[in-house]
Amino acid sequence: MKCPFCAHVESKVTDSRAATGGDVIRRRRECERCERRFTTYERVEEVLPFVVKKDGRREAFDRQKVLGGLRRACDKRAVPSERLDALVDAVERALIDAGDKEIPSTVIGERAMEHLRELDEVAYVRFASVYRSFRDIDELRSEIESLTRGREDRREPAGP
Repeated sequence: MKCPFCAHVESKVTDSRAATGGDVIRRRRECERCERRFTTYERVEEVLPFVVKKDGRREAFDRQKVLGGLRRACDKRAVPSERLDALVDAVERALIDAGDKEIPSTVIGERAMEHLRELDEVAYVRFASVYRSFRDIDELRSEIESLTRGREDRREPAGP
């Protein structure tokens, strides 16, 4: 593994353990040249579908792209990075389980929004405002009202 500090390609593993529920192996490594330590993560390579963009272009699924959008939506919110990683893991798992070779980008965005809605409502509105490209304040207001109604529906006690 190439050292991020000196670019030497030889390193030794000093510690290895399962992370995020056993789906990932976290390894502490030490560079054999500069002796600095760094961390790597190893996960099984899963075959993810190609993403079909709104303009018809196709590109490989990019976990970091989804995570980046979610991080921007959660900027200055009390959402731990681990929760965002788990959210992207859930989206990836759903894509893999679906077994499709191609998937529209809109489906990925909707799945991410479903999870984000439960995680942080403000971050959800931020993400939705960019993802759904609201044309005006009325569309944004409608989305917020829908979110509020959903929260109220979950709070109402069940009838006799």
